[in-house]
Order: sequence, then C-alpha cells, then structure tokens
Amino acid sequence: MLKIVTRREAAALINDGITLGVGGFGAHSAPDELLKGIEERYADEGHPRGITVFSGICTGNNKFDDIGHNRLAAEGLIDTLIAGHYKNSAQMDKLVSENKIAGYALPLGVVVNMLRASAAKRPGVLTRVGVRTYVDPRVEGCAVNERARAQNRELVSVMQIDGRDCLFYRSVPLDACVIRGTYADTDGNISLAHEDIQETQLQMATAVHNNGGIVIVQVEAVLERGSIPAREVVINHSLVDYVVVSSPENHRQNYAVDRYHPEYTGEIRIPAGDIPAMPLNMRKVIARRAAMELKKGSVINLGIGIPSGIGSVANEEGVADQMLLSLESGPLGGVPTEGVGFGCATNPENIYAIANNFDFYDGGGLDAAFLGLAQVDENGNVNVSRFGKSCAGPGGFINITQSTKNVCFMGGFTATKPTLEIENGGLKIVEEGKGVKFVKKVEQVTFSADYARETGQKILYITERAVFRLAEKGIELIEVASGVDVQRDILDKMDFVPQISPELRTMDERIFNSGKMGLTL
Repeated sequence: MLKIVTRREAAALINDGITLGVGGFGAHSAPDELLKGIEERYADEGHPRGITVFSGICTGNNKFDDIGHNRLAAEGLIDTLIAGHYKNSAQMDKLVSENKIAGYALPLGVVVNMLRASAAKRPGVLTRVGVRTYVDPRVEGCAVNERARAQNRELVSVMQIDGRDCLFYRSVPLDACVIRGTYADTDGNISLAHEDIQETQLQMATAVHNNGGIVIVQVEAVLERGSIPAREVVINHSLVDYVVVSSPENHRQNYAVDRYHPEYTGEIRIPAGDIPAMPLNMRKVIARRAAMELKKGSVINLGIGIPSGIGSVANEEGVADQMLLSLESGPLGGVPTEGVGFGCATNPENIYAIANNFDFYDGGGLDAAFLGLAQVDENGNVNVSRFGKSCAGPGGFINITQSTKNVCFMGGFTATKPTLEIENGGLKIVEEGKGVKFVKKVEQVTFSADYARETGQKILYITERAVFRLAEKGIELIEVASGVDVQRDILDKMDFVPQISPELRTMDERIFNSGKMGLTL
C-alpha cells in the first residue's frame, strides 16, 4: 500500500553515514522537495551527517541558488561525493575544489552502469571506457582531491582481457535514494509523463531496493489506482517505499522554464520555424563550420555549449530532418534546448532512458560526435574537466569520445572571447581574447589522443579562426579564416608549434556571411 509522507518525514528516514543516491540530471528532474526536506532537517537537527552522495550529473543551474544539490552544501552533511559531473551545482563544485568533501569524478556512462551492476549484485563494471584518460589509475585516478585520495578507496583498477587494457569500476551499494517522477497511483506505481528526460530513476530505485534500502519518490500528484497505463509505468510499486507530493515550485520541469512544455516530452510538436535562429557571432561561426561535417542519415551526439548550436544551425538550414541529433541525456531527434535547459530537445522523436542511450554510445552506435574543448595540447589531448583546483568531472564526454569514430572538438581559440567583426566571408579580430587554450600539456586528460590513434578515430579541432586535425604525431593546422594572419593570430597564441598542412586552405566564406549558408549534407 502506498505510503505518502511529508518532505520532513522523508528526510527523517535518511540516517547518518549512509550512501544516498540523488536523482536528476543537471537542470532536469531534480527531487527538490526531498532535497529541501533534508536541508531543513539538517539546519534544525544537524542530521543526517557524513553521508556519501552518489549521482550522475549533479542538479542545479550552474549557480549558487538554493536548488538541486546546492541544498546539501551545509558543512558536515556530505562527506563524499561520487558523480559524473559537479558543475551544474556550483556548491558541490566548490566543496570538492576546496577539499571540504571527498570527490570522485567518473564517466557518466560508467556511473549509470555501476547502478545496474549494484542492482544485479555484480561486483562492478568492466569496460575500456576511461583507458589512458585521467580516471585510469595509472594516469591520475578518479579521486580528484586530497580528501578522496586519503580514503585509499580503490574505486577503479586496471585489468587485462585478451591482452587489452580494461578498467574495472567497483559497485557502490546504495542505502537509500531520493528520485523524482511525475505521477504516482495509489498503489505506488510511478509515471514520468512530464519529465523531459528519463534519467536513472529506475536503475537507482532497483539498486537501492535490491540492497535492502529505502526508495523515496517525489511526484507532482497522486492518481487513482489503474490511472497510469501499464506501458507508462516506469517504476513499479514493488520498488517504491515512500512518496512525497511536491509543491509546484519544487517540481519545475527544468530550471530554465516555469511551466510545463509538452514539446519537450513529445506530447506535441511545434513548427520548426518557431525555433529562433542564432545571431551571427563567434558561436555560430564555429557551429556552422562543424555542421559542414554532418552526413545525411547519420546519428550524431551534441555536447553542451557551443556544440549544441549545431542543432540550431541545422534547423535554420532546413537539414535537421536529414539526420538524428542525439543528446547523452536521452533525446533523439528534434532540436536540442540550449543554455541552462540543455539536456532536453524540442520535438524529439523519442527519449531513450540514459542507461540505454549509453549502451548505444559505448557500442559505437554514433556516426559522429561534436563536443567542447577547453584545452588542447601538443599531443592532441583535450581537457574539459579540470582547471586549477576545480575538477568539474567529465559527464558523458569520455564515453562518447572514446567510442565514436568521428569526433569534432569545438571552442573559441582563446580562453576569453575576442571582439570580432564577422563579414565579407571572413574575420577581423578587433580585440584579441585572453588566455591560451592550445597549451604544451593539458591540466587533465579527458580525451586521450594516443587512444584515438590506436583505435583509428578521425579527430578535428574547430575554432572560429582555425581548424586542426589529429595527426600521427601532434595536431596539424588545415584551415584558417579569411582575414586571419597565421603567425600573428594563430601560432603566436599557442604554447607549441603545430604541424602546418602543405594544403592549408581558407575556411568556407559562407560560414562568415549573414543569412542562410545553403548547407547541404
């Protein structure tokens, strides 16, 4: 029989020192009512203390607002955080960076499969994902600060299978979880009808239940028994211990919107013309050049930030329906939402569960992937996860970049944005950006160039003024924008000298002109 409790009653079920699964994915599906209950109880009672939090992508809006994982930031509440990515919760990123809690950052697809392994009572996850990147214990290991390293916890180790290096990630048993659905019926069956992604609710609930733990689900309403069609029941009542009915302000569809958007769930479709085109700026220039790598009929992944602009470009050019855009969070088809709400899509064809999506990715199902770059070194390695003391974590970056044959890394050439004039088929740099992205050695290896060479991947590095490719040794400059001086605007802004192609060419002038490009696939 369904047990409906308040958020404070639910918080009272969370004991000191337990391992707590916390659901959500960035701006999406955060169990805010439940997290608020824990926050309030800790403020009043000082409990629960010293818990370990296990999550995929920490929830938040990239700020310090009192939402998502930020609600768990009070000193002493959390001892250890194990997650795929911290940055959406500025508080979690700060606590790990300042060594106030132990932090472990793992590939998102591995985190998902660790939940599956825990549910099935398997010892862990054996995979090639992460080999030669920072999570490989021979490189750095997934313990990302001193408190984590001092725990001497062997979360990942190296094994050889058929003469190939693999990584073994140990299962992490969960004692309880706080997750979110849309509706519960009076039996306790859970629907995700209004969730714009399907994250790890089912995998987390199963892992906790099979470990003898407590599953607590936040919903927006309780319906009569039998109101949820069987095919729409994502979590069966047999896995659910308690349900909390949330207030509307703690149950937004995602942090970028204040109302329900049915076009994000596939309930309705809106005209593609209603999606505004990007202005002509540096971001659009990079997205346009990357869009020239698109192939008709291909399935591609888009990362957050500049790469997500490819969806907007493809929609403006009328070619979005000639391929399938995929996000690691599960949407397939449609146009990805940009900014804080990244992770869902307008007019998706379907929405995979994240766990199933990473099976597709890890098995090489993608034809191409477009992801960000923050640092590139002379070997071609890419860093998107650590800067100074801050290690945000890789999200799905490692899974995607190691498993996809064609990968384009995209980003501005300098660390801060330059002031540009974009016209007449080229660029004029009015005021140069600051900071070097093309460095002698990256601070952390999130993408291993040597692994890519070993597996025969095709790799491009696309900026607003230059395009490089991964060569047999190092990287090679293959294109420059019209109006850009190779020595002054490129080589002098790098900490190393790349190879220069004997067939160095000018970037397509259509990229830099207003109006449509006339892109064809």
